[in-house]
Amino acid sequence: MRRSTTAAVLTALAVSACSSTADGESGPDEFLGPLGPIVTASPGASGAPFIDQAALRAALLDVRDLPVGFAPVADPEKDLGLPPASETAESDKSSTDPALCGAVLSPVADQHPGAASSASAWFQGPDFTTIDQDAASYATAAEAAQAFTDIQTTLAQCSDYSGTDADGVDVQYRAGGRDGHPAGDASVGFRLVTTSDGFSLVSDVAVAVAGSTVTQLVATGQEPIDEGVFEKMTQAAASKLAPAPAG
Repeated sequence: MRRSTTAAVLTALAVSACSSTADGESGPDEFLGPLGPIVTASPGASGAPFIDQAALRAALLDVRDLPVGFAPVADPEKDLGLPPASETAESDKSSTDPALCGAVLSPVADQHPGAASSASAWFQGPDFTTIDQDAASYATAAEAAQAFTDIQTTLAQCSDYSGTDADGVDVQYRAGGRDGHPAGDASVGFRLVTTSDGFSLVSDVAVAVAGSTVTQLVATGQEPIDEGVFEKMTQAAASKLAPAPAG
């Protein structure tokens, strides 16, 4: 879902010519630092999983947790004008090299199957900005910890990769580390710059573990999101998913 919506936003940018790195100015790559070491989550952390998808969805961020100007998107493909997957399957020319890097920014439940439940929320803001959150809740904290590690293991192999969108247009991806205060039981942050036809989008990402649940928060725009704003959202995302205290 995120790869297709990002491609749609890049297409919209190209049509509107709102932003370009082809004018000789420094581009979004200047915001990238090296990826950090893999962070581990304690498999002994307590907390029952979310068994009910509706309950998990209700624990995700809502507009009250976001900057002013963001509104929920019920169906990103429909609202961004993308054709249904059934209509694009035969003509889809999307690819990623290396292939495993196609998993970067995929929902947690897709990167580590076997979740007891999973849920996603999408929001659209001004100037082609989006905020997405997904979460996957597992039967045990140990499995959640493994999912957290799997996401980072894939990312470590995908600091610089390429691909094509559904129309066969070349896309370049560069990933780097980003700082942030710890959230939940364990957390990690990174930044992904997606570039096509001279237009770039910056995605700031936080992945956090809260009990038996792993969540991924992605804020995408033409410029990096304000660090303080993203930090506040990350803390809220982990807090809302934290298991209730025993007793």
